[in-house]
Order: sequence, then structure tokens, then C-alpha cells
Amino acid sequence: MSRLSRLIAGCAGITVAVFGVLDARTLDDGVPPEGSITPAVALIPAGIALLAQVVPVPHDPSTRARSVTASRIRPVTASRIRPVTATRVRSVVAALLALTAAGLAAATIGDQPAAALAACLSGLALACLDLRLHRSGGAAAFRIADPLLLGAAIIALVALVPRLFAPTFPPGRGPDSVMTLPQAGALLLLTVGAILARPETGPLRTEDPSLPRTAVRRLAPALLATPIVAALVSAFVVRTRIGRPAAAVSIGVILAALTLLALLAYLVRTLDQADRRHRHLVAELRDREDFARTLLQSMNEAVMVLDANYHVIDVNRRWRELTGNPDDVQRDPPPLPPPGTGGGDWSIPRADGTAVPVLATMAAIPDAAGATRGYVATCVDIAERKHAEEALSEHAADLERGNAQLAAALAFKNDLTSMLTHDVAQPISSIASLAELLCADWADLPDDIRLELATKIDKNTRRLVKMMNDLQLLFRLDTGAVTTRRAPVPLLEVVRTVSSTMPGGDDVEITIDEDLTALADRGHLTVVVENLLKNALAHGAPPIAVRAGREESGVLLTVQDSGAGIPEDVLPGIFGRFIRGAGLGLFIVRHLVEANGGSVRYEHARPQGARLLVTLEPAPA
Repeated sequence: MSRLSRLIAGCAGITVAVFGVLDARTLDDGVPPEGSITPAVALIPAGIALLAQVVPVPHDPSTRARSVTASRIRPVTASRIRPVTATRVRSVVAALLALTAAGLAAATIGDQPAAALAACLSGLALACLDLRLHRSGGAAAFRIADPLLLGAAIIALVALVPRLFAPTFPPGRGPDSVMTLPQAGALLLLTVGAILARPETGPLRTEDPSLPRTAVRRLAPALLATPIVAALVSAFVVRTRIGRPAAAVSIGVILAALTLLALLAYLVRTLDQADRRHRHLVAELRDREDFARTLLQSMNEAVMVLDANYHVIDVNRRWRELTGNPDDVQRDPPPLPPPGTGGGDWSIPRADGTAVPVLATMAAIPDAAGATRGYVATCVDIAERKHAEEALSEHAADLERGNAQLAAALAFKNDLTSMLTHDVAQPISSIASLAELLCADWADLPDDIRLELATKIDKNTRRLVKMMNDLQLLFRLDTGAVTTRRAPVPLLEVVRTVSSTMPGGDDVEITIDEDLTALADRGHLTVVVENLLKNALAHGAPPIAVRAGREESGVLLTVQDSGAGIPEDVLPGIFGRFIRGAGLGLFIVRHLVEANGGSVRYEHARPQGARLLVTLEPAPA
């Protein structure tokens, strides 16, 4: 439809220009003298200007590319400076031609006022064809060319009325003295062509809700038809000789004036109703906007509204409190989750450089066509929930540690109970039975038997005392009450002293340099050597070899026996608290060595036997 209307407008422009050329070359009684110009001359540039307004221009991709590049490099400057295109050049040329037509018409206004005024209005309308007046709110009111075209059309129609009264004109003064028929037809054709040149912005459009277009479309034909109807009534009166021509013309003019007044009153009433509806709609829109803003600001969640280019439009009060920005909204938003997905736990930076944990979501706002016109981001502060989760996790960890300690304590109790019922009960039972036998048969027993029984009681008693001392040391190690006082200790002296006081110490082979010293607590080192030798003598087989020397890792003390070694199934817990039949020796050894900054480990001896290796820190020279 737009192409067809522009095609008709172009044909109208060509026709008007041809009429102007033909009418300017025709000399008639109503034409000014030779040497002067007529209003028909103005129709030539006016027709060409109308044709220029509808001539299509080729697409210029280079100009568009330059425009796009400029808009990307300098977005602010590109938005203010409009690029020069072929369309703008065409509009400027058409405007110059239209102004030329208006100037030529104005120059002949003294000879033929009606034709000159109509041609001048048509030229100005063509020059202002793309200009529109705007209201304060930014909505388009109307096009400037519309009233100019309406005035030119009314003048052309009124100029045709005298032709109905040709018999009443004085001799020598015909209807052509007002406006020639080609001029009137050309002006009407020019008006129609100008309206069809821009159907999307002229009186034919229906998309603009700012004006009562229905009323305008109804009144425009009535306004144009009023002079014709009045002229027809007057002509009918004259032709039927009901009244004189002057009275007939007066009656027609009065009827036309009354009709125009009625139409104008209807138009004013329609405009008033439209204005009231417009104000009501504006007030309703303002109330909705205030309600939406109040709703946005009263939400407990932090909300940010963005446009399609991720530029911040508005935020609510909670967002300012959450981010610590009480001033205006920042232009660029913080990092947010992708649209259409629940972001889950997120982090929003604050103005002071810290970050606040939030539960974030990002949703797209579609328009009527389904395209994205903006986004809305919602964030819920979960800092308190995070603190509660951390506190709960810490409490759960404390419970797990407590459960582990409780389980360890329970295992310790079970092991201790097992040890007491086995290892401790055996010497106590032996002491009790030997003492009972000694007391019951004291008089009948010879002295050597009495001595043997007393010796066994003493041996079991010492064994029980040693076990109680080990338990006491075990409790101190378990509670961390053992302290170390490290000093240079000669290893050869400690090993000789321990082996000399131990039964079976004669089977111990000692290979240690006299000047070899270790940095350790002397009492702790004595207990370590004593437990290692007892373990080798009790569970291994002679000969027992004790060696020591310097290595890269420190001073290495080795105790090796020639027995069967430790079974594989026992090795994982060899340095544990309790091993059935082994007592607390190796557990105490491990803790005392580690308390002195060393380490202990087990190796299989070759070809057989068990080897325990203790690494200590060497004493400074």
C-alpha cells in the first residue's frame, strides 16, 4: 500500500509539473500581460519537488558501515550527529524546490491572489512535509504540512464555485480571473499527491493515539464539501430563478458558515472529550507508575532492573542497602547469573570492598513480540544463613571430634579393661596363690622352697609395679602432661646402664661410639632403651644387638633381636596402646621419642628377627 501511494504521488507530481508548463505558455483573457509571471510557473518546481519526495534512493552500505563504526567507537557523539545519507540529500533538494515554488507563487500574489496563495501554501507544505510538532511529553501532535495542504485544497475548491455563477459575472470579468481550471485541478492534484507521499505520517495514518483521528477523518471531507454544497445550493437558486444571484450567494455563504460553525463545535467537543480521556489515561498511568515504584521500593528482596544492553535502569531501597550505595544507581551492574537460570548462591560486591552472599536469580522481560526488552535481577541476602550454616558445620565438626574422642576413650577403656583383666590379673593371681601357699605351709616348707616362693612373689610384685608405672606414664602421655628437658646425652652410657640392670643383659651386644651424643631428655631416653631391650628379650631371641651411628637424618639407634620377628597381622598396630601380651612398651616408646623430636619405625631383620630403629636429633658439637 505504501509503494502504491508513493507511485500515485509521483505520477501526480509529474502531472502537476506538466500542467504548470502548459498553463504558463497559454495566454488567455485572465492571464497577466506578457513579461510577467503567473502562479502556474510555481506549479513546475512544486510538481518536481513532489516527485523528488517519492523517488527511491539506492541503499548505501558504506555509509551504513561508517555510521555503525562511528556509533561503536563514539556512542555519545554518534547519537548526536546524524550521518549524511542519500535520503537526506533527496529531502533537502525537494525542500529547496518547494521553497522555490512558494517564492514564485508569492511573487504573483498581487495579480491572482487565490491561485498565488494556494500555490504558496502548497509549496510550503511540500517543504515541511517531514516536519512534525511535538508536545512537552514527547508525543507527536500533528504534521505541519497538514493544515497548509487543507488550506490550499479549500482555496482551490472555493475557486471553482464562481464557475457556477458565470452568467452573473460582469462583462469582461469571468471565473478565470479568480483561478483557471488547470490551476485549480493541479492544486487539488498536488494536495492529494502530497498526502499520498507520506501515508504513514499524514492524515491517513491511524497509529497515533495522541489525536482523535476518527473525528478528523470524518470532519475533513465535511469541511471540503461544505463550500461545494453551499455553491450548489446557490447555483440551484439562481438557475431556477427563485431569487436574485446576490441573495442566492448570500444564502449559500450563510449556510456554509453555519455548517462550518456546527462542524467546528463538533470538533471542539470531540477534542475536549479526547483531552479528558487523555488526562484520565495519563493520571491512571501515573498512578500505576507510582504503585509499581512503591511496590518495587517496598520489596524485602534486592531488585535491579536493566535494559536489553545490561544498563541499570532502577534499583530498589533494599538493593542500595545490600550493596552500600545510597547514591544514584551505577551504570554497569555487578556480575550476575545468566538470564533464565537460577543463579543459586552468588556474591555481590559492596561499596566498601567486601562481598555479601546472596541467593540470586535473573529473568528476562519480553515485549509483545517475544523479544527481550530488559532484565530483572533479584537477590536475597543469605549472610545470616551462611553464618548459621558455618556455625552448624563447626558444631557438627565439634560433635564429630567429640564422638571421635569418645570413641577413642571407649576404645581406651576397653583396652585398659582387657589389659587389667589379663596382664594385671595374672601377676596379682600369682602373688595371691604363692602367698597363700607360703602362709598355709610355712612350717612344713624347707628354707630353699620358702626363698623360691618369696622370690617369685617379689618378681610378680615388681612386674605389677612396672605395669602401674607404665599406666601412670600412659595417662600422662594421653593428657599431654609429659614435658621434655632436652640436653646432650651419651648413648653408650645410657645403653650400658640399662643393660647392666636388666636380667639377660649379658646377651646384649653394644656397638656405639663413646663420643656419640643425642639431643634428648635423659630420663625419657632411658625409658625408651629399657622398653626396647625388654621387648627384644621377652619376644625375641639372643643375641640382642644394639647399634648407633650418625646419618643424614640424625642419630640412628637400632635394637635388633634374632627371633621370629613380628607377624604381619600385628604390624599395623605395633605402636598402639595395647597389644595382647606385649604391654605398653612400644606405645610409650613412640610417644617419648616423638616428644623429643624424633621418630621410631620397624623393619624385618635379615635373615630373621625384628629390628626397631629410633631416629633422634644429634647434639650440637
